Amino acid sequence: EVDAAWLDGGRSIAIITQGSTSCVPEASDVKLEADGTLAVTLVDPPADTACTRDLAPRASLVVLPEGVDPTKDLEIAVTGAGFYGDTDLDGATNIDAAIAEGAPSAGWTDKDGVFVILSYGSGSCVPVLENAEVTADSAITVTFVTPAADQVCTMDYVPRLVIADAPGVEANGTTQL
Repeated sequence: EVDAAWLDGGRSIAIITQGSTSCVPEASDVKLEADGTLAVTLVDPPADTACTRDLAPRASLVVLPEGVDPTKDLEIAVTGAGFYGDTDLDGATNIDAAIAEGAPSAGWTDKDGVFVILSYGSGSCVPVLENAEVTADSAITVTFVTPAADQVCTMDYVPRLVIADAPGVEANGTTQL
């Protein structure tokens, strides 16, 4: 099962697949085909990477090539070793193209209430979602787990994706996060 969400002012998408949450695949090849399909090849981390044995949704960031219009529907075909699937991503009517590169953003998936949050920081200290709560008609408050005071993090600055769920919220409008 493959799902997707617009992120980063329409410059990127998240591809959601099932697997180990500690071994998220990376996009190695991204092409906009002549028929308008976005072809994405996913690659697992190196074979010697220690992975948890959970089976859960995880999100991979895909930077989009020139020619993808986030206001138009997008057919996405995902392939790679152990990956095969496709999904349609509806064109976004509420894309904020003014979002600065490197700024946090979020985007809805096709499943009501499920969205992906993009933030930037240490790649070894990805935020852990504690709660996503509907706090008003068009507002969701997300709370992250407070990291341990003695947690050691790398000094890299990379994109980090977190999948969240706010049951009962329809994924068809602008929501304050």
